[in-house]
Amino acid sequence: MSADTPRRIVLLRHAKAEWSDGTDHDRPLAERGRHDAPAAGQKLAQTGITFDLALCSSAARTRETWKLAVQELAHRPKTSYEDRLYEASLGELIALLNETSDDVANLLVIGHNPGMHALADALSRSAQGDVLARMNRRGFPTSALAVVSFTGSWKTVEHGVGTLLDFWTPHG
Repeated sequence: MSADTPRRIVLLRHAKAEWSDGTDHDRPLAERGRHDAPAAGQKLAQTGITFDLALCSSAARTRETWKLAVQELAHRPKTSYEDRLYEASLGELIALLNETSDDVANLLVIGHNPGMHALADALSRSAQGDVLARMNRRGFPTSALAVVSFTGSWKTVEHGVGTLLDFWTPHG
């Protein structure tokens, strides 16, 4: 693929997790999360995007979200479980995107807040319709997803490079 290839990044926040006595990294999904994750997978399928790669945080709740969501997709992308997505800052998330191979046209990132919201907001210099206003009004609740498009190499991903195409939450 050339550097001027249209690309899409879909950012998915993990589904609702239980509060537990264990470590934050090991928190499992709550009942609502086990219900919402497949709905997020259905929304991913409805986008019509065929993902080349999924980067998933190594935390239990993101892995469980992905396991339930991916079952709704016609094509299972290569998945990489990435420790650096857990508690990643905006700068760390952009650096991770910059490492993506230019063979990847469509990337799915399954991660955490505040990172997923900050990244969607930072990448989006523009938006279709009221999508950006809706996202910023709603925040980025569990199981929410944002679709951002840009043209160029992954090495050029930075603030304001993309257009926010869609924002979805499972509870309207």
